Amino acid sequence: MHELALPLLVGLVLVALAFDFLNGLHDAANSIATVVGTRLIGPVGAVAFAAFFNFAAYFLALQWPQLHKVADTIGKGLVDKDLVTPAVVFGALVGAMFWNVVTWLKGIPSSSSHALVGGLIGAGVAHAGLDSIQWNGLNKTLIAIVLSPTLGLILTMLIMLVTSWIGVRATAHGAERTFRGLHLISAGAYSLGHGLNDAQKTMGVITVLLYSTGYLHGEFHVPHWVALSCYIAIGLGTLTGGWRIIETMGTRITKLDQHQGFSASTGGSIMLFAASYYGIPVSTTHTITGCVIGAGASRRASAVRWGIARNVMVAWIITIPASATVAALFYWLVSGRFPEALLIVAALASTWLSAIAWRQFRISTGAAGRAAAALASVGFVIVALICIFASFT
Repeated sequence: MHELALPLLVGLVLVALAFDFLNGLHDAANSIATVVGTRLIGPVGAVAFAAFFNFAAYFLALQWPQLHKVADTIGKGLVDKDLVTPAVVFGALVGAMFWNVVTWLKGIPSSSSHALVGGLIGAGVAHAGLDSIQWNGLNKTLIAIVLSPTLGLILTMLIMLVTSWIGVRATAHGAERTFRGLHLISAGAYSLGHGLNDAQKTMGVITVLLYSTGYLHGEFHVPHWVALSCYIAIGLGTLTGGWRIIETMGTRITKLDQHQGFSASTGGSIMLFAASYYGIPVSTTHTITGCVIGAGASRRASAVRWGIARNVMVAWIITIPASATVAALFYWLVSGRFPEALLIVAALASTWLSAIAWRQFRISTGAAGRAAAALASVGFVIVALICIFASFT
């Protein structure tokens, strides 16, 4: 058990709720991209619509408590709960929030969930080494990174196929009117699933903080006030919206009609409810992106802007390492371990310089210039990896 004064505990809980708020703001696009992209609802109305259903997931969890397994996975299934300290929680939250803000400003629909997972892993390893990791929970989460968008894509294409076959005799006007109503229902279900899965991640963090500091008595469980606070925070965050990400999700990857929007949000909601039931902290961003791509590709592969989709996938790959690195940095800063923190800063700076060199490689026309830029980019990556390795050993 780790001693922590009550004011500091309250401060850390508020930081966690701030992450939950930012999660809702960052992931508003997940809930409403299809309804905004198809102009089923205006942007302001769509944000309010999503915020309502994000919070309504609280009542769903009251009725079926088994849907709250994700909080257990985050709280004790990634890092050994007996090794978690307040500094680990602080580093994890700051690492996740940092990556969320960066991707939000860039309009990149990265995963808030995996940013938090990366933050917990980075801060946990910085504190207690690789022995702190609960590999069963981490492996389940890493597998879901690949499976959630893939299964979402396949499921959406199947829904498109079945509903197209059922409505083969319908008129264009009749089909449009029917799918408008169905799309609204499916979007509400997706927002409900989004609130259910994502709010639990912050619940798990607050609960393990209370457990590690002795403020949670008895077995590991989510207190009622924690659950209510997290659902309120994510609902308010969604109400604030994330317009640049909405544009990427709703219009830039592919153009959607009502049929495609209904299929994408239906496939996504099925995936989210299944993930919540099995306690998998799945990425709502990854899931809906796979569904949107599946909806576009079901008509024709050329309907998907694969260049935009590729950029989104690159963000997925680097989310966990980036947030883990920043989390480790802040853990070492608050723990007074400045040499390790300095190495992480050097790693981040080298990564940034590598990105600049790679951009120069892409725009250079001469062979010598391209070779030099490529060599510099690879060199900075090697330096970054050496700094990270040295900081953890």
